Amino acid sequence: MTTETPPLALDIDGTLTDGMGRLDPRAFEYLQAWDATVVLATGKAFPYPVSLSHYLGLELTVIAENGGVVLADDTVSYQGDRERAQAAADAFVDRGGDIGWGSFDAINEWRRTEIAVNRSADEELLRSVAAEFDLEVFDTGYAYHVKTPGVEKGTGLKAVAETLGRDPRDFVAIGDSENDVSTFDVAGRSFAVANADAAAKEAADVVVEGSYFDGTAAVLESLAGE
Repeated sequence: MTTETPPLALDIDGTLTDGMGRLDPRAFEYLQAWDATVVLATGKAFPYPVSLSHYLGLELTVIAENGGVVLADDTVSYQGDRERAQAAADAFVDRGGDIGWGSFDAINEWRRTEIAVNRSADEELLRSVAAEFDLEVFDTGYAYHVKTPGVEKGTGLKAVAETLGRDPRDFVAIGDSENDVSTFDVAGRSFAVANADAAAKEAADVVVEGSYFDGTAAVLESLAGE
């Protein structure tokens, strides 16, 4: 007897991509065929997972900006304070810091609830300034995120589940980074791909052998065969 196909909470970078950071084309095949909700959960700005969901042919169910923005069942909610994050970023620059993305900041242009800073920045200064604004700095491995404390992907998954009338423990989470730890804690089952950082590997129920989308594909094949 087969069980119901579980809904998924999937990180994007390092999980749906290859080792060069490019979306693995197999994601189209695997995710379009998935017979349950697929939530794209990312630290990227809100338009990125919305656009990716569109091109993958998925319902628009996303967690963006590390839980700062949630979209489910045509309902958008915001948990972070962008104005305070922007004020902290401006103070950081005034004190000699560099956000680090160039003259056109595509990383933050459409960001609604936080500010992402290049990891080449002065981390000590950034954390000091953020603390003055009662904000935290979270290192995803891709950027430093200046954000409202307590806002995480896991809280976003709880919000999605509540909106959809599901138990968050129904979800299977797959990821590769420290910002996936809260998702792993909330979901019923969690998998870290082999390229995951130490925090994600420690938090996951299972660390798979494959890296990047190879690992994700192996998890999806295993779940589909249950």
